Amino acid sequence: MERPEVIDIGPAPAAVAAEAALGDVFLRSYRRLVVQLYGVVGDLGEAEDLVQEAFVRAAAAGARFTRVRNHEAWLRTVAIHLHRNRWRKLRNFTRVRSDLVETPELPAEEQHLAVVEALRGLPPGQREVLTLHYFADLPVAEIAETLRIREGTVKSRLSRGREALAELLTEEDDDA
Repeated sequence: MERPEVIDIGPAPAAVAAEAALGDVFLRSYRRLVVQLYGVVGDLGEAEDLVQEAFVRAAAAGARFTRVRNHEAWLRTVAIHLHRNRWRKLRNFTRVRSDLVETPELPAEEQHLAVVEALRGLPPGQREVLTLHYFADLPVAEIAETLRIREGTVKSRLSRGREALAELLTEEDDDA
């Protein structure tokens, strides 16, 4: 018995719609997400890698991603969790030497670079909440949800982070 000939008519309409939606989200959000993650991780190349990996995971999620209410928040959360996982693995296998971290060159204002450089001097928890609050304009509740911590912890880290950041920026002004 002969098998009927199979004709490929291309991807399913839902797959095409999901691809188009992801492309739109990429065009609207990529640069903003890279800037936000740069504030979190302090390394432009790492920030780009994390955001790209988040988009790869969004593409793999397909239609599930298109049904998400806030695409940018989903991508930011995935990228931050990827960073945390990478950091844990790196910490478990080797200790990072601070003198190996180079400052990336960005076409940005000098003050912005000074703030990002000062953020590097903060503990990761404070750096994350300050970046999400000021670079991504997220409210305390959304930061808590993104980082999976309590709102009180976010407020505490914001307060302590502001004080530490102000001190670091004042020291830089004194050195100049």
